[in-house]
Amino acid sequence: MEIFKTNQNKAERILRFIISLFLIPAPIILGSSIYTFIICGVGAILLFNALSGACMIYKVFGVDTCQN
Repeated sequence: MEIFKTNQNKAERILRFIISLFLIPAPIILGSSIYTFIICGVGAILLFNALSGACMIYKVFGVDTCQN
């Protein structure tokens, strides 16, 4: 069992990457607060998912959108 097995299709990975580009700079643009750091954290998780192709929530629920 591979922990970082790709389970997202290419379109989903691209969408997550684009969304993460908007979320990560939130503390710089909107000012430092707990809310903006949470938004930045969500963006970082989406960026990791986009680059690795592995979503841990998908793994827990057994979802695989890849066309292997």
